[in-house]
Amino acid sequence: MGNTQGIQFNTIEEFLDYLTEDEREIVLFLRKIILECIPNCKEKLAYNVPFYYRHSRICYIWPASIPWGKVEQGVAIGFCKGTSFLDETFETTKFTSKVTFTSVAAIDVAFLRQQIYEAVLIDEQIVKAKRRKIQ
Repeated sequence: MGNTQGIQFNTIEEFLDYLTEDEREIVLFLRKIILECIPNCKEKLAYNVPFYYRHSRICYIWPASIPWGKVEQGVAIGFCKGTSFLDETFETTKFTSKVTFTSVAAIDVAFLRQQIYEAVLIDEQIVKAKRRKIQ
């Protein structure tokens, strides 16, 4: 099955170069927060956007210029196990939760950090549960 999106980024830098200036500013800000909160995470492109992993996928950053993500404007940060969040701030689908920002000023950094830390705890709980099943 080929790339139906018509775009293929090989590096984070290629991805960043593709974005509008406004989106790039938001993406870089969100990325900085994620890397500060999860310093030992792996950053990899999946679906042509950056995903952040420890034991499994934790979160991703999805700008509107990557159209197949259904982000109409701005930049979304999504949490892969977001249905475990109890907070109604996030738009929740079956597998993920996301919130979209149209400017850096709109980002509540303290709240976002709290959500990232919660996502890391969920990731840790999942790996511990898997280890218990194996033993």
